[in-house]
Amino acid sequence: MSPSPSRGVRRTVSGLATALLALAGPLLAPAVPAAAAAGTGQVATVTYTAAEQSAALSHWTPARMKQVGRDVDLGRTGPLSKPWTGKGIPSVGRLFFVNSRGQDTWCTASAVTSGNRSVIMTAAHCARLGSSPANTYSDIVFVPGYAKGKAPYGRYAVKATMTPRSWAENTVNDVAAMVVATPAKGKRLTDAVGAQNIAFGRPAGERVTAFGYPGTTPQRGEELLYCAGTSQRAPEGEQRVPCDLGGGASGGPWLAGFDSATGKGTVVSVNSHGEGNGSSPMYGPTFDKTARAVYDAAQRG
Repeated sequence: MSPSPSRGVRRTVSGLATALLALAGPLLAPAVPAAAAAGTGQVATVTYTAAEQSAALSHWTPARMKQVGRDVDLGRTGPLSKPWTGKGIPSVGRLFFVNSRGQDTWCTASAVTSGNRSVIMTAAHCARLGSSPANTYSDIVFVPGYAKGKAPYGRYAVKATMTPRSWAENTVNDVAAMVVATPAKGKRLTDAVGAQNIAFGRPAGERVTAFGYPGTTPQRGEELLYCAGTSQRAPEGEQRVPCDLGGGASGGPWLAGFDSATGKGTVVSVNSHGEGNGSSPMYGPTFDKTARAVYDAAQRG
């Protein structure tokens, strides 16, 4: 998958392995210079003003959310990826944003338990370009329970992203937490859609169900898909699971102990990358002390 050189020519979806390949491309200035980047210790933080949040909601109209999927072709959906037809999972949704090249694109994210009831977990490459501290993304909106163009629980503008400083500087630890703003006259995120549990330090070897909104055909990001399998330890602090979810599924949760009757489980990792778009296995970061620091910074936000 090749990224579009400019907005309006061809929009593309954030890929799994391709998100890392994008490092070979030209680096641009931040899409929204007004976004405030900061951070201490392990965590790099980007905040968005109320005006930027409002602009993000205005940008992501229902028509634009549908169009971004129509404008990509990532090939056929893989044999391990199945449409989710069980009980609705409102805590999992599509994460729309404009990347550092000014392209409309998307990932997947999930609402998790948190002190401020407003945290979602996703992949770091869904928040900013790795090894390029200035290249953060803009117009980020989470749509919980997204399905075929509909936003049954509304849209939540992201007001802050937290990623490992190691990702911003060295493309290591592909995990991010984001804080969403509460809509006017609306409820806090997890009061409205519920939350998945989250755990840190869990070893590989448990059965997980990975969810995402891949841009593969025929779904093109319009439906929630999943894979299930037993995770295995992988090099460089990662885990892997048999799964061929394609680009757009990045950031989707790996749910251990998933109960299809309730739609609930425990997030123990997120979709990060494959060995090629739509390949198996899928890799995800181990939720270690760094991931915990990112999450803690978000739930205090």
